Formats: sequence, structure tokens, C-alpha cells
Amino acid sequence: MPSETPADTSLAVLSDPRFLDHAPPGFHPERPRRLDAALAGVDRALARGHRRLDLAPREAVRDELERVHDPAWLDRLERTLAGPAGYLDADTYFNGATREAAWLAAGGACALVEHLLSGDDTRGFLLARPPGHHATRTRAMGFCVLNHVAVAAAHALARGRRRVAIVDWDVHHGNGTQDIFYDNPDVLLVSLHESPGYPDTGYVHETGGAHARGMTVNIPMPAGCDGGSYAMAFERVVLPILHEAKPDLVLVSAGYDAHARDPLASMLLDRGDYRWMAAQLRAVAEHTAQGRMGLVLEGGYDLSALEECVEDTVLGVLSRDPVERPAQTPQSHSADMVLRAVTRAQREFWPCLR
Repeated sequence: MPSETPADTSLAVLSDPRFLDHAPPGFHPERPRRLDAALAGVDRALARGHRRLDLAPREAVRDELERVHDPAWLDRLERTLAGPAGYLDADTYFNGATREAAWLAAGGACALVEHLLSGDDTRGFLLARPPGHHATRTRAMGFCVLNHVAVAAAHALARGRRRVAIVDWDVHHGNGTQDIFYDNPDVLLVSLHESPGYPDTGYVHETGGAHARGMTVNIPMPAGCDGGSYAMAFERVVLPILHEAKPDLVLVSAGYDAHARDPLASMLLDRGDYRWMAAQLRAVAEHTAQGRMGLVLEGGYDLSALEECVEDTVLGVLSRDPVERPAQTPQSHSADMVLRAVTRAQREFWPCLR
């Protein structure tokens, strides 16, 4: 096995113990121990000789949230969160600590962007709870209260970025991020997700609004896809589009529920597949965005798998050692029909797919 070679950049790590206080009334897959597992994965990766910079999240201010969320809805949300503990929808609980945790997570996304744009340290990871990519402009859902990666992308645009790319590899479609940016030509959203599956959005024909055709790229993968399937999707769709789009910031909605052991999905990824995907996105960031790449924790509900996959993601982002491409298996070809459909839907907008 090749030795680890530290990259010439550190990883900014943003987290806070207050994220642990957002806790369910009983067992719930989105539980505080998820954050402990993810942080342990970061620690294991950085212990191999990579540099770490700890940054403190801050609460988001109203203007930062209103870039992506409806003001009237934010008012209603704050009133609800100030009341007795309960549920915002059938899946999304809240307690007395949820408001602070969600606002810290969204503000942490802004702090991540500010750091990535400020100097030579160009990689960062926001490890926060609750997750965010299902939160729409006017709704909390799917364990998510505020949409942190959307807040980050909007903050980057407000600070002068020309085009932001968001790659969402969580096993569930990032419907909230799509809702927020569907008609925004400055944000490219690429989502790989299990389909059919929650929240029953993210189909191939959803390609962006009238002013942003092709800026939403949905890759609805069939159940049972493995790392070879995801590698095919990257090579045939994700990477060509990213290189053509030339984003000057790459953000990742980093969910880990496509792992084979995750209880909420039916995919077959392993830890090394996340390392390979992270390394591919790092290369894109280095080519088009001066290396600027930020990750935002989303799902992942098997604790040991979450720790392993976060560790390998960080190694993929930082290490210069070669990363083996996920192997092709007979199962890998289950995605071929979907990738053909994605190519047909998107080639009008992306010459690289013609």
C-alpha cells in the first residue's frame, strides 16, 4: 500500500458541541452520535500527517438566510422553534436547542466560504447538525431545517464568485437545493441519488428553469448501484459537465447514506468509493477554482460507515497518493440506461455530452 503524502494545504474544520444538543425525544436515525462519528473520521484522516485548522461557526444573520429562504417562512420557523419541542414534519424533530444549532450550521457555511475565499487554505469541511439539503425555500423537511449548502453557495456569489458548483452525493435527492437554485444560472447543481426514493424528486427531465437550463443535473441511480456505477456517472456526466462549467468554487453536499451498510437506502458504496469521488472533485477544483473546495455534512446513518467514509473523503481531498478507481462489476452496468437518459436530457445544454 503506498505511503500517505501530505498535500500542500490544510483542512479547515468547522464544528461546535452545540450541534449535539439538537436531539430527538427517542431513537431517531438523525441522532447526535452521528456528529461524533464524523468528527472521529476527520481525526483519523488528519492523524496521517495532514494539517488542521479549527474554525468556530457563527450564527447566520438574517440577510444571509433570506438569500435562500423566504422571509415570512423564516418568521414562522422561528416562532415554531421557540415553542414546545415537536416535529416540523413527520420526519423532522426539533427541541429547545434546534434553533441555535440550525442557525450555527448556516452561519458555519458562511464562515466556511469566507475562509475558502480568504487565502491559501483552500479546503474545508463543515460538520454540523441538523443536515440541510432537503430544506426548501419555504419548508423544513427530511431531517433538515435550514439549507446550509445553499446558504454557502449564495454567500459565495454575494462575495463575488462567478459560478458555484454543488455536487450532492447524498443518497437522497437534494430537493431543497434544487428548489432554491432551479432558475439561477450561476449555481450548477449535480445530484446523484437513489431513485425511486425519498423525496420522490430529482428526475432526469428536471434540468433547470427558463433562465438556467442545464444548470440542474439529476442522475437518479437505480437501487443496488456500487462504486463502479458511480464512477461511470462521474466519468460520463459529472466530470465533463464540471470541467465545461468551470466553477470558481466547488461545494459538496457530503452525505454517506449510499454506503452498503446504511439502513435508509439500498446502495452498495464502500469507503474507498468516497475517497475516489472526493479526489476527482479535488482535481476539478484545482483546475477551475484555485483548489477551493468545501464539504458540508448531510446524511449517513450507520455510525461506523459514516466514520470510515468521512475519513476516506478527507484523504481524497488532501492526499496526493493515487486513488484506485472503483472496480467495474456486473452491477455497475445497472446505471447505464440512466446515464444514457441523462446524456440525452442534458446534451442540448452541454456540448461535452454530444
